[in-house]
Amino acid sequence: MKYCKRCLMPDTRPRITFNEEGFCNACEYGDKKKQIDWKERRRELEVLLESCKTKNGYWDCIVPWSSGKDSSAIAHRLKFEFGMHPLLVTVAPQVQTEEGKHNQMALLELGFDHLLFTLNPRVHKRLSRKHFIQYGDPWMGWSQAVNSIPVKAAVDFNIPNIFYAEHGETEYGGKVLSKKHQKERDLTEVREIMIGHDPKEWVDEGISLKDIAAYMYPEKKDIERVGVTAHYFGYYHKWNSIDNYFYAKKHWDFMTVQEGHTDFDLPGVPKKGRTEGTFTNYDSIDDKLDNIYYFLQYIKFGFGRAVRDASRLIQNGVITREEGLKLALKYDGEFPSRTFKDFLEWTDIEETEFWDIVDSFRNPDIWKKINGEWRLRYALA
Repeated sequence: MKYCKRCLMPDTRPRITFNEEGFCNACEYGDKKKQIDWKERRRELEVLLESCKTKNGYWDCIVPWSSGKDSSAIAHRLKFEFGMHPLLVTVAPQVQTEEGKHNQMALLELGFDHLLFTLNPRVHKRLSRKHFIQYGDPWMGWSQAVNSIPVKAAVDFNIPNIFYAEHGETEYGGKVLSKKHQKERDLTEVREIMIGHDPKEWVDEGISLKDIAAYMYPEKKDIERVGVTAHYFGYYHKWNSIDNYFYAKKHWDFMTVQEGHTDFDLPGVPKKGRTEGTFTNYDSIDDKLDNIYYFLQYIKFGFGRAVRDASRLIQNGVITREEGLKLALKYDGEFPSRTFKDFLEWTDIEETEFWDIVDSFRNPDIWKKINGEWRLRYALA
């Protein structure tokens, strides 16, 4: 494993690249963001939003919304800063947290319309189990639904504009298809990079074609008929997740994780509460199963949630590499014991079976066993 010399991201992250100086492409983009004329980008956004506004009081756009800080900040800015009338669209969390419930109502009570889609739990639990066993990714079905349901809503409600958060391949190091794709989502990119599967492949003796309707994209002809365009808000507004947290904290009663205590020393971030596997208490806190997903990332790629969080903060100049390294060394790879039982119940998997499946996804080029314990071959440094 080779680690970025500026942040902490290793070359095992899918689609990441490094330049001759040893910096990853996410860090390179972090430098480019400093050169962007964000005032000009805002003017470009204002023109776009003006073209989206309806004249009859109907919804102007859709915001795919998790109730987390990022999508909430986008929804709030669109409504109160730019005068838009957004419809919030949510795919219900698999096992919602108390913090997620609180944050959902806190924003809605400011005056938003909300469409909540709940997946068939019988089918969804089966898919979570199936994808955990086959791919080490219990999130795969839910991720597909999160991508498909807002587009279905756009077609069914005849709302041509969708506003997503940031383009992850640009922001965090990945494959950028073109400059256009940095500001407009390409459905082919979603299928091939973000998901990598056609839901029809999931049909088996227990799941029929009808069962996966929620996971399927609308027909291309219907998308084109409505003229659905998915925009990335992060193209027009300088993206930094922790800024979104501070924005949420300022404008409504945004709740952070309540359990535990963090060593993350940043003004404005409470010391109370910490998500297992990292040092933060404000990011991706809506679903109890998130923590298992990030633990499996650590198993498959040799880096976990703390490395991810630290790298993003380093890339945006919030903390130094030395500060991020100290936090990552302490928390990365921590097992999420608080929500482990929830995951076993959701997937109907026994604990011994869980660990057998987990170990089957350890890459021998990354992991080695020493005195009966798994260790990374290339320590973070």
